[in-house]
Amino acid sequence: MLANHLVILPILIPLFAALLQLLPWGDNPQRYRRIIGITASSLTLITAIWLVGSVQDEVLVYALGSWQAPFGIVLVADKLAALMVALTAVLALPVLIFACHGEDNLGSHFQALYQFQILGIMGAFLTGDLFNLFVFFEILLISSYALLMHGGGKLKLRATLHYVVLNLTGSALFLISLGVLYGITGTLNMADMAGKVAVLEGDDAALARAGGMLLFVVFGLKAALLPLYFWLPQAYANTTGTVAALFAIMTKVGIYAIIRVFTMIFGADAGESSNLAQDWLWWLGLFTIFIGALGVLGSRDLRLVVAYLVLVSVGTMLTTLSLGHTDAIGALLFYLVHSTLVTAALFLLADLIAEQRGKTASRIVKGRKMAQHNLLGGLFFLAAITVIGMPPLSGFVSKLFILEAARTGAQVVFLWPLILGATFLMMIALSRAGSRMFWHTFEGKPNETTHPKWQHASVVMLLLSAVALTVFAQPISKYTDAIAIQLTTPFEYISSVLPTGGPDE
Repeated sequence: MLANHLVILPILIPLFAALLQLLPWGDNPQRYRRIIGITASSLTLITAIWLVGSVQDEVLVYALGSWQAPFGIVLVADKLAALMVALTAVLALPVLIFACHGEDNLGSHFQALYQFQILGIMGAFLTGDLFNLFVFFEILLISSYALLMHGGGKLKLRATLHYVVLNLTGSALFLISLGVLYGITGTLNMADMAGKVAVLEGDDAALARAGGMLLFVVFGLKAALLPLYFWLPQAYANTTGTVAALFAIMTKVGIYAIIRVFTMIFGADAGESSNLAQDWLWWLGLFTIFIGALGVLGSRDLRLVVAYLVLVSVGTMLTTLSLGHTDAIGALLFYLVHSTLVTAALFLLADLIAEQRGKTASRIVKGRKMAQHNLLGGLFFLAAITVIGMPPLSGFVSKLFILEAARTGAQVVFLWPLILGATFLMMIALSRAGSRMFWHTFEGKPNETTHPKWQHASVVMLLLSAVALTVFAQPISKYTDAIAIQLTTPFEYISSVLPTGGPDE
């Protein structure tokens, strides 16, 4: 019986956890909120692993209220959705453990907001309906507004204001695009819309393309694709390490939406609207890599360096998606998992380093020796060589997959130099940061600030997850390749969602 409801559990668990955390809990409410949060995140992780195993042979569809698509609201778990749910769960648990050792005390209702954020992210990955994608976007965005301000401060307020204004604009464009697409196709179910868009001609097809490009702008804003990226560096660099680490999955929600919509609705079989955003993805992705690499090199603050590393990863993934074939999509997904885990670990690590350095904080300048200098130095070294892509770790494996997927002359001429050049600039920037923060320190007594072992363990868990990608690279790449095949041939998804086996007539 429980297996029938498996698809909705990653949404229900954080929802009920958040509601419980909002209740008054006597003299020491934070203790109980932490217990509820850790328990919920652990259950979500178990459920996510179960979901990955359950979608190996079928696409799971959960019709809310037993109303079947395209008229009812459905949740759909295919291999891609299961991967993203599992990645979110793997990220959320160690980040929450890190936050439970003091950082969640900086503001009210952090624990509940954290669970609402997970709820929005999970819903976005599992929904089979564009309007409910909008709804879950709003849930995660409203939570993110409060989390960005967690702890207060002028810089956080300014970064949050920019983030809010841009995302409210994006939400308005999202609704307009949904109105256009619904007016043309008469549906918002993604599987049903895929069939409707494929047979449109003339003015109707032109309107569908216009609606699709509006969606591309909205998802590009969420993913921080050039030129819509400028909210990301300051927002990620000025919030707390816990929030920034959780937000490592936020840009992936936009990337997921682009993958889902522009392979199924506006993919190769979409008639006059086929491959709608492919050329835009190629050039904008390349420029995003370039701008991100320059940002990494030019930043003088470790948190800002990591924020620009996120931007480089966004450009790399979307450029790879534009290649269109299954090898490229499989490589993209492997790299997506790697980049999410390692940048989250770096955000947490930057927080620890900043607190132990005192006044110099995370600025890349000479400062006092840290109380846990060698431990943090070792963790930084492992994280740095992983994110740069030094062999044999997951960064090297994932970039190798991407370069192998870029086969034609134009792809080799443009993508190879940019990825290799960005890797070189990342190496310079992180080497400079490591040498100034860990080697060139002032003489004298080290700073006395230390951190609990569980916070170090949280960073280690994320880094070990990235190391596991190397150890299990073959089965994981086999799974991502299977996702790519499922995405490029969406008949299984569509026939599972629609009771007639095809689009509603």
